[in-house]
Amino acid sequence: MIRAILFDLDETLFDHRRAVAHAATRWTESVCPGHELLPETPALWLDLEDKHLPAWHAGECSFAEQRRRRLREFCRRLGLPQPADPDAAFAAFLTHYESAWAAFPDVHETLRALAALGDAPALGVLTNGLPGQQEAKLRRIGLMDRMDVVLTPDALGAFKPAAECYRQAAAKLGLPPEEVLMVGDNLLLDAVAPARAGMHGVWLDRYRAEPGPSSPAVTRITTLRALPGVLASLNRPRGSIGTTISGRAAVLTR
Repeated sequence: MIRAILFDLDETLFDHRRAVAHAATRWTESVCPGHELLPETPALWLDLEDKHLPAWHAGECSFAEQRRRRLREFCRRLGLPQPADPDAAFAAFLTHYESAWAAFPDVHETLRALAALGDAPALGVLTNGLPGQQEAKLRRIGLMDRMDVVLTPDALGAFKPAAECYRQAAAKLGLPPEEVLMVGDNLLLDAVAPARAGMHGVWLDRYRAEPGPSSPAVTRITTLRALPGVLASLNRPRGSIGTTISGRAAVLTR
């Protein structure tokens, strides 16, 4: 029986790509109007997030330092002058980023549908971000009051995809891992790794990526609107669950 659902935040509930696209183009324009590579700046920024965030997760640098490294490389790759004060420059980027914060269109209706269920699950967020910024995002997009918990590495002592992160998250909910569903856009962090830790993993493949690697039982959906159906299927008696869930969800098995 699934008694709680944990959501990733960025690219699951919160449209991070949209906000980054707005911020990267606006900030670059402010430094170099009409830059010839302006259309490429959102993808570059996202690539640099993937490159530099792991150093913070591994304890190799502070959160602020990985931001500085990101910004310096962003400027270097675009041929922009290096900022004399990278922290102030990053703060200017954040002003643009925060002005574009929004939830995905399928979020609020899905949470309403889950809340309307007869035995509605507890809801929470499990994110690798800093608590202050992530909670601010949830408040801005109208989701903070819908969440029973907001869990970050500060509270759990581990980052996704460490198994301890998911086990501690379940413990914070007062539940065994097998009674928790984890939903997110990252196949490893939000589906495969939590499944290995004993949870049920749901991969939200919004952008229709190629099939991921073989994994423990992981459900793939392309919209959160499929989630109530996934929950209903998982909560049926064992003998009645098939290998394919109706709608746009399918189970990936070894």
